[in-house]
Amino acid sequence: MDASLRNRIDAAVQSIRGFTGAAPELGIVLGSGLGFLADEVGQAVEIPYGAIGGFPQSTAPGHAGRLIVGSLFGRTAALMQGRFHLYEGHSPANVALPIYVLAALGMRELVVTNAAGGLNGDFDAGDVMMITDHMNFTGSNPLIGPNEESMGPRFPDMSRAYAPDLARRAHEAARRASVDLRAGIYAAVAGPALETSAERRFFRMAGADAIGMSTVHEVIAAAHLGIPVLGLSAITNKATGGPDQQPDTIEEVLENAGIAGAKIGRILAALFQKAGA
Repeated sequence: MDASLRNRIDAAVQSIRGFTGAAPELGIVLGSGLGFLADEVGQAVEIPYGAIGGFPQSTAPGHAGRLIVGSLFGRTAALMQGRFHLYEGHSPANVALPIYVLAALGMRELVVTNAAGGLNGDFDAGDVMMITDHMNFTGSNPLIGPNEESMGPRFPDMSRAYAPDLARRAHEAARRASVDLRAGIYAAVAGPALETSAERRFFRMAGADAIGMSTVHEVIAAAHLGIPVLGLSAITNKATGGPDQQPDTIEEVLENAGIAGAKIGRILAALFQKAGA
């Protein structure tokens, strides 16, 4: 992490502090079609990304491009209603930058959500998959370059990138919320073109259960910072690459993301709701 990036993190924190003095303990990154959860935030302070110094801008469909800080599930939370992707032209460091900003504001746990294609033939559109691990096929990493030792080690361990304790609690929460929670490995590609059928078959043979164009750089940053992560994928389409593979449309993806997103909201409420909140 070079000095300019460190300066951008500091500038972003200073900008956000100009809107709110809240110290969010929970950070949530909302993927495509999942922004509805922002409407549940109480005493919400909505900050457009354009008003945050040093912050990139989000251009992806279904991403509002604002940070929302307030009360959610009885906790002080910060929600990214829109994330950054390599396919928008952002560098890996840009994609990961908001995680460092949220950590500087006080975040102690991170939830990352995304819309993903179902490589696993047992998955249906509208399912929710808890990410147990990931494979980074983007060819990039946000930690390339000088390391900021005050933030994390040069070589952070990724063997438990998704916190086992959060995973266990999420399974219990899904049962309480009556949601059938799948589990599997997420593969990330750069995009923006969707994968060919041959690529989908390859990723499935490699062991992936779902595939998308986000998340891994944010999780790498969280691991660098030592912050526990829960990952949840909204399965938006069957992406097995088999002979019956159907063409995908962004309209279908967003519709099914909304169906799965409602389930994700129920899981998170059951997981994080404080007693009496």
